Amino acid sequence: MYYINGENLDIEKVEDIIFSNKKIGISKEAEKNIIKSRETVERLIKKDKVVYGLNTGFGKFSTKKISPDKIIQLQENLIISHAAGTGDYLDDKIVKTMILLRVNALAKGYSGIKLKTLEKLIKLFNKDIIPLIPEQGSVGASGDLIPLAHMVLPLLGKGEVKYKGEKVKSKEALKKESIKPIKLDSKEGLALINGTQMMSAIESISIIRAQKLITAADIALALSLEGLKGIKEPFDEDVHKLRPHPGQVNSAKNIRKLTTGSKLLEDSNDNRVQDSYTLRCGPQIHGATRDSLSHALEIVEREMNSVTDNPLIFSEQNKVISGGNFHGQPLALTSDYLGMAVSELGNVSERRTAKLVDDSLNNGLEMFLTKHGGLNSGYMITQYTSASIVSENKILANPSSTDSIPTSANQEDHVSMGSISARNLYKICDNVAQIIAIELITAAQAVDLRTDNPNEDLGEGTYYVYKNIRENVEYLNEDRILYPEILKLKNMITNTDFINNIKKNFDIS
Repeated sequence: MYYINGENLDIEKVEDIIFSNKKIGISKEAEKNIIKSRETVERLIKKDKVVYGLNTGFGKFSTKKISPDKIIQLQENLIISHAAGTGDYLDDKIVKTMILLRVNALAKGYSGIKLKTLEKLIKLFNKDIIPLIPEQGSVGASGDLIPLAHMVLPLLGKGEVKYKGEKVKSKEALKKESIKPIKLDSKEGLALINGTQMMSAIESISIIRAQKLITAADIALALSLEGLKGIKEPFDEDVHKLRPHPGQVNSAKNIRKLTTGSKLLEDSNDNRVQDSYTLRCGPQIHGATRDSLSHALEIVEREMNSVTDNPLIFSEQNKVISGGNFHGQPLALTSDYLGMAVSELGNVSERRTAKLVDDSLNNGLEMFLTKHGGLNSGYMITQYTSASIVSENKILANPSSTDSIPTSANQEDHVSMGSISARNLYKICDNVAQIIAIELITAAQAVDLRTDNPNEDLGEGTYYVYKNIRENVEYLNEDRILYPEILKLKNMITNTDFINNIKKNFDIS
């Protein structure tokens, strides 16, 4: 079990908790901070001091004071009125990450929530009672109000959840797990929904996926380089010392490590002094994405340990401040930025696939990588698929953060649209996994057409990759249905064990 304290979550812990289905609890120190913060809220309520979110309306209604006997109704009204999302439901792992990140933010003790309320939310997480949250509705400030309201509905016994693989009424799932619905008290509804956890959850899961994709992109480049009998000199360490961007240096090192011992790579010669950019500039292109990923990781890990609701309760100083930590601009910008960076992996991968299947560009291999062209189309159409997905990514990579539509009668007059940025990033990552899968399939076919002895002629790392490909996809001698094979390869390169094994065995990053 992981004990949450609001201070030390990082992307590795999130991956372990979410993908290994670990349970969570609250640390003793965090419990003290939560209780202290709640005591401050209750003192303020007793004094009948007007404080936004405690005894006022919300947004443009912040000037409306609410009488003490209506405060509980105010909090419930907040949740049910804001549960107005539309579209497909978010993936279960994203929803569980949202809950994890919201618990972590509330555990810091600046939000005024009751400990027992937070413990109920943790019960949903640990019992795999997964709120059904529509993906559309958040404008990314004030935080992710709408999706987080859907997250909170089950605590009230309202809305729907996924429970044991089935869509059921929340009340039904709670009853089966002997969990009683709760009544939210002053500030609690706002504490639960006024945060950036949908944006940060989707971006966190996307970063976990992108970390695998950047390694997979280097792997695909290395195997394509051999299938095309590429020139090895551009990957020389001395070249990259002169432009020492960390991502570029690491990608070049990966290519050298994977192709150690290769007999298929060539030196430049009188007939061919250099390769095209998709091969020769691979480390520079992939490396820029690596560095973008490092920057996004820094922002997201900072965000997941931040307090992002409003108002903030400073118990030690006995003060309440209404600020703007819920604004999603840092996440919106980094999601857009990373979306563009990851989409570039797809752009360059598709160009290498096009090179592999074109006999005017593939250094002597058959057109579309088939020995029986005409009767068979070979891998002609897989490049169409890649091209289609790359085109889609170009639309998805258009930055959403450049847009803002005022809400709440212009009280909220600049919003981040970060939820759209994050959702686009998530889809781009999925798309790029398919594009790289197609490159790997065609690269393995090129290797088989190039040599009868892959075990002798490939590099040490690329032969390991080739063997894994051939365990999932056979050599293409005659046309067959290809879409299941693309899915198999996509699953292979997004599999944590495969990526971790190749990193460990061949000292790549």
